[in-house]
Amino acid sequence: MNKSDIYPRLAAAYVRGYALRTEQTEIATSLLDTPLDALTDDEIDAILSFGEKLELKLYRFKRAPSTMSRVRFAIGALYSLAPESVCDVGSGRGAFLFPCLDALPTTRVVALDLLDYRVQTLLDVQRGGVDNLHPQIADICNRPLPEKSVDVVSTLEVLEHIPEYRQAIAAAVALARRSVIVTVPAEPDDNPEHIHLLTKSKLTDAFHDVGVTRLNFGRAGQSLTLVANLN
Repeated sequence: MNKSDIYPRLAAAYVRGYALRTEQTEIATSLLDTPLDALTDDEIDAILSFGEKLELKLYRFKRAPSTMSRVRFAIGALYSLAPESVCDVGSGRGAFLFPCLDALPTTRVVALDLLDYRVQTLLDVQRGGVDNLHPQIADICNRPLPEKSVDVVSTLEVLEHIPEYRQAIAAAVALARRSVIVTVPAEPDDNPEHIHLLTKSKLTDAFHDVGVTRLNFGRAGQSLTLVANLN
């Protein structure tokens, strides 16, 4: 895989974390012990080559062409907000999480997902040297984190999957100190996992129900976008 096609720092962290967790002995100790940001390009190349030898799924860290419009929207919103901490709900395969970590390398990012194997991948990335990443198996509806413990909560293409989406919105508002960033499909589609079509009206009602009225809606590609400001 061409290094320019992926986020090499994050992919290298994943390989290192996997190697440490599984006690791989074929990789040089120096490649595991050197701080991630102190690695040379040649050392990162060596780590990625080792990952390819192990047939690890480095395509998980592939850059989307020009980055998806909803990801560009969310990264732009985060640049504007300049948060010290973010909670990304439903991080999944990392379509937003990895660009977020690349764009904001010093911001504390909590990543929540329901699936243990996806969280395991993120734990390997953390173990490999991305110290600002904090993955957790959790359901946002269960309010797994203390209230007002992060600046911003992001939910990209997530709420349409959640049966009790109003409960998820209330939990996100309770968790965030400053803003909640949302994207949802703007039009009906044939994805059977999309159990809601969350229109501007439905989202407005749900946020108003928990006392949030500063809502900035927009459109990014096929997604309806929202930045809900809490203060």
